[in-house]
Amino acid sequence: MANDILEGNPRFGIPRQTVSPGDLVRAVEGTLAEFLSGQTTALDDVDPALGRFARTTRDLVLAGGKRLRPTFAYWGWRGVVGPHEPVEPVLPALSALELMHTFALVHDDVMDDSATRRGGPTAHRIFAAQHSNAGRLGDPDHFGTTSAILVGDLCLVWADQLLARSALSTTTHFAVRSCYDRMRIEAVAGQYLDVLGETEPSAWSVERALLVARHKTASYTVQRPLQFGLALAGTVDIDVAAVDEAYNTYGIAVGEAFQLCDDLLGVFGDPVVTGKPAGDDLRTGKPTALLMLARQLATPAQRAELDPDPAGAVNPADGSGGSISSADLARRTEVIVETGAVAQVEALIRRRVAEGIEALAGAPIHDDARAALTELAVTSTDRPA
Repeated sequence: MANDILEGNPRFGIPRQTVSPGDLVRAVEGTLAEFLSGQTTALDDVDPALGRFARTTRDLVLAGGKRLRPTFAYWGWRGVVGPHEPVEPVLPALSALELMHTFALVHDDVMDDSATRRGGPTAHRIFAAQHSNAGRLGDPDHFGTTSAILVGDLCLVWADQLLARSALSTTTHFAVRSCYDRMRIEAVAGQYLDVLGETEPSAWSVERALLVARHKTASYTVQRPLQFGLALAGTVDIDVAAVDEAYNTYGIAVGEAFQLCDDLLGVFGDPVVTGKPAGDDLRTGKPTALLMLARQLATPAQRAELDPDPAGAVNPADGSGGSISSADLARRTEVIVETGAVAQVEALIRRRVAEGIEALAGAPIHDDARAALTELAVTSTDRPA
């Protein structure tokens, strides 16, 4: 896998080195495509309808994305095994993280009733359209939701199956599985807190929003994938405890920065770039750290514009059940900027990225991994202008 030396980073004044991102992505997607081909054929043999269901699921898995979780796991592994260890034995484990990610995305889209993901319709919208086009009985939206839940469930089972295909010793497999299970539990816990927050936003706080970010996003995007990669290495001649501590600090800091960046994109992002509509967090009343900071910093007049209902929540509908108007959404976006919350969130992102990079400075990992993780800390938290 080729390494390229890049110019010094303008944000942190440090040299940076990274692997060609396409190589790892192609290896992961090739592993996924081969695995999913076999799974689709097996279900097609049972019933053609199951084959169509499996192909739709396969297409959702392979519909793009940054493949960040396998990338962080790869560098967590590479950081301790060195630059010469062949990656093929651990590719199934790295790729399994993408199946877990699809499970989380599909269920998250159902909970948020999101219309698009990665520039295309979400799973529940795809299945609702299939239902309508086929002229079936019953409610298309209910069928879509039900089918999407099953897609997420299937991806989680497939992730387990693909993980089991990794060429690992029994001891190493148990260590990897322990980290993987913890990752899944934390993702579910964070998702529940995220859903709960929408029901009582006036009782939420910046600190609790960051707790949600840590469990829902930081854990299974950066922190645990790095530790997953460390576990994949098995027995190595290195101070594992020191590496684990560095990965933990880096993972939490960069993972939270990633979620804070996502909070900004949820309000200000370009749908062409993000693949999702802008303003969804405002429509649903999701108490993100950005919105909690805006409420905290707002004047009484500004808070009244952010919280038009008596309960003090950013309510996605008025008393008659109508949706937020485009003008009202645009005004709330302006108010968030006026409070200074955006600038504060951007400062939080910079501090966390710097903290993550600093955690790696003295860690006993290989230099190519340190350089790649330093680069990832920056690129994964950059918000397009």
